[in-house]
Amino acid sequence: MTELLQRAISELEKLPVIEQDSMAARILAEIEDEQKWKAQFKATTDEQWDRMAEMVRKEISAGDTLLLEEIFPSRD
Repeated sequence: MTELLQRAISELEKLPVIEQDSMAARILAEIEDEQKWKAQFKATTDEQWDRMAEMVRKEISAGDTLLLEEIFPSRD
C-alpha cells in the first residue's frame, strides 16, 4: 500500500461510520468505473479508432466543435 493511500485511510478512520461507508462506496464505484473504461479501451479495434478519428475530423471541418475556452472559460 502506498504512503498516500495509508494517509487517506488514516483520515477516513477518523470519520463517523456513515461517512466512512459513503466514502468507501464512492471509491468502489470509481474503481468499478475505471475498470469498465479500461476494458472498453482495450476492446476498441484500430478500425473503430480510425472511424472515430474521421468523425472528429469531419466535425472540426464542419465547424461543429467548440474551443475549450468556450466550454471552460478562464477565471482570470
